[in-house]
Amino acid sequence: MLTPVSSVAGAAALERDASRRTHRLVDAARDRFAQRRRPTRARMRALMVGPGGRLAFHDVPTPPPPGPTGALVRPLAMATCDLDRPLALGRTPFPLPLALGHECVAEVMTVGAQVATVRPGDRVVVPFQISCGACGACRAGLTGNCTGVPPISMYGFGVGGGHWGGAFAEQLAIPFADAMLVPLPDGIDPVAAASVADTVCDGYRHVAPHLPALLKRDPAAEILIIAGTGRRPVFSASTPLYAGQVARALGARQVTLVDSRQAVRAHAERLGLHTLAPGELRGRPPAPLTVDLSGSRRGLWTALTHTAPDGTCSCAGILHRSVRIPTGLMFARNATLHLGRAHTRTLIPAVLELITDGHLRPQDVTTNVAPFDQSPTALREHILGDDTKTVITIP
Repeated sequence: MLTPVSSVAGAAALERDASRRTHRLVDAARDRFAQRRRPTRARMRALMVGPGGRLAFHDVPTPPPPGPTGALVRPLAMATCDLDRPLALGRTPFPLPLALGHECVAEVMTVGAQVATVRPGDRVVVPFQISCGACGACRAGLTGNCTGVPPISMYGFGVGGGHWGGAFAEQLAIPFADAMLVPLPDGIDPVAAASVADTVCDGYRHVAPHLPALLKRDPAAEILIIAGTGRRPVFSASTPLYAGQVARALGARQVTLVDSRQAVRAHAERLGLHTLAPGELRGRPPAPLTVDLSGSRRGLWTALTHTAPDGTCSCAGILHRSVRIPTGLMFARNATLHLGRAHTRTLIPAVLELITDGHLRPQDVTTNVAPFDQSPTALREHILGDDTKTVITIP
């Protein structure tokens, strides 16, 4: 089932800069071989995941010294993404093994000669996508499609993401420090902010652009978030919970989260959200803003069929090459579907402002915190269990 998805993902990754991506992978392989034969750098622990969700520390060379625009950072708080569970179980297009992790807050260790905005000792949010800050896409705020690096360049996705390393490690290399790193405001716990690097921003971007106009028209408008719809959803549920938190923080009175898991519904209710099981949607009126974060065909269909006239459905994407959508119904209702990835670096400052002001509390979504030494066990439990968000810390 994943073979067609893999071919599509591979085509997207190679639609430009294929030779540069290949050269990067070859250079990384040569460096590993050279460091094995004649080590010149210190060693560190990096968490690797292999087929079947096997997790273990690997002893690997530390990254080389940063170039003039780069930096080396030491992760302080590293968080799971909702995609990490299917990724580790081999249910995504990204081949295993790989260095896991792409959400973190870190401490800057060293910087290149041209770096001006951060310095050693600073605590920073590290966006999961690689972006140069100088190309046309970055200047327009479209950092997820930076043309300074090959497509879908990101941490924690192995060869499929461009082999940039993983955040569950003792060091991480940042190629464009001024463009990428965002200082962590004073008073914010790195554990609370670890997922700002990806999933908190992802929840934000599905809701924040649409709410002002929507609530101006109808202050009581409902926001409907579709999370797990199957018997045992493979995706964790942190992004739906963050989306619900953001909606409430920005003034939405009625936020409904749909999930088949009783534990997720209970968690959402503790956050002040209304909840429904999927079957309870039947007969309910459509909502002007629906958010599909299910990762499934059924979830997208459910969101689209429950989008009101002139409403918007925002979808994070699914692990299928194609799906059926109700085009006739959407046409009749004049409904809009937006499907795509977040431009995370652009969103981080607004999300941090919400946290600083006390309107957004990502820590209330976290279900487990464990020290780095215990990360293979803690993350194995996350992958095979029901935890929503696991955060790993390094003192």
